[in-house]
Amino acid sequence: MEYHAKGILIGIREIHNTAMIKLLEPSQAQRWDAYVMAAADSTFFHLSAWQRVIAAAFGHDTYYYYAEQDGEITGILPLTHINSLLFGNTLVSNAFCVYGGIVASNDEAFRALQAQGKQLARTLNVDCLEMRNRVQTHRDWPHKALYVTFRKTLDSDHEKNLNAIPRKQRAMVRAGIKAGLVGVVDNDVDRLFQAYSESVRNLGTPVFPRHYFKVLKGVFGNDCEILSIEHEGRLVASVMNFYFKDEVLPYYGGGTEAARDLKANDFMYWEVMRRAVDRGCRLFDYGRSKIDTGSYRFKKHWGFEPEPLYYEIDLVKAKQIPDINPLNPKYRLFIAAWKKLPLPVSQVVGPWLAKDLG
Repeated sequence: MEYHAKGILIGIREIHNTAMIKLLEPSQAQRWDAYVMAAADSTFFHLSAWQRVIAAAFGHDTYYYYAEQDGEITGILPLTHINSLLFGNTLVSNAFCVYGGIVASNDEAFRALQAQGKQLARTLNVDCLEMRNRVQTHRDWPHKALYVTFRKTLDSDHEKNLNAIPRKQRAMVRAGIKAGLVGVVDNDVDRLFQAYSESVRNLGTPVFPRHYFKVLKGVFGNDCEILSIEHEGRLVASVMNFYFKDEVLPYYGGGTEAARDLKANDFMYWEVMRRAVDRGCRLFDYGRSKIDTGSYRFKKHWGFEPEPLYYEIDLVKAKQIPDINPLNPKYRLFIAAWKKLPLPVSQVVGPWLAKDLG
C-alpha cells in the first residue's frame, strides 16, 4: 500500500512532492531494519520485529510507515493503536516501548511521516497521537514532563566501571558478591516472570502476560537475554535485557522477597553491566523512570544523570494530555488494593489490564 506525500494532507504538495509513504510489508522488514541499524538516532524500539511482538502478544493494530525517495528508505514511523474502555483511545509510537517517534534522514521525510501520523490519528478518531521521543522534535506540541531516562558510557575495564559507581552503591554491589550471588542465563521466561510479577504486584501494578515475555524472547533471540540471580541455587532476582548496536538495555526486571536483604538487585545490574562489556557493549541504558520515584533515586545512586524524555502529544479528541500513570491520585485506592492481592491472582487478572497499558 502506498501513499504519495502530496496526497496526505492538503497544502504540502509542493514541499513533499518526491516522498512516498508506504506501509511496511513483511518482505520489506530487512530494508527497514537496515535503515534502523544505520541511523544514528534510532533505537531498539524502532526495529520492525516490534510489529510482530505487539500483534502476537496483545492483538493491537499496528501501522509501520516508511518514507521512500529514489528507491531508498529515508524515514520510519512505527505506530500502535490502543483502544481501551478503561485507558482511552491512543495512537502511540511506540507502545510498550520507552522510545519511539519518527526517525528521518531529511526534513522532507520527517514532515511527510508526521503528516501521515496526524492523518491516521484523525481517521481512527483517537484521543491523541503520542510520540515517545528522546529529544524534542515537535516544538509546537505539548509534552509530558514526567519521564527521564538514564544512559551512561561503559569502559572496557570492569574495575573502572565498578569504581565509577558511587561509594555507597558500590558497597551494595560488593555485599551481593560477598553473599555468594551468582548470575545464570535462562533459556526460558519462567523464572523472570516469577520475579517480575512479584515485584510489580508489590508496586501495585498489573503484570504483563507470561506469553508476552515468551514472544519477546522468541522474536529477538540472542538480542534478548534473561539473566537470573541465584543464592544457594534459589532464585532471588531476574531481568530481561535487550542488546542493540553497542548498547545494553535491562528492560523488565524484579526480585523476590529475599532480594532486598541479599542486595540482589544491586548485584544483578552490576552483573548485567559486566557481561555487557564482555559482549562488546559501550553504553548502558538504565531505561525510563518517573521523576522522584524509587527507581529514579536508585538509578541516580549509580551515578547516572537523568535525561528528560519528550513524550510529545498531538491532541485529537482530547482537550488535555491524558494522565494514565500510577502517580495520578485517582488510582491510589486501586494501587493499594492491588498490592494486597495474592500473587497467583495478580498473575491471572493483571494481564487483562496490562495489555492496554502500552
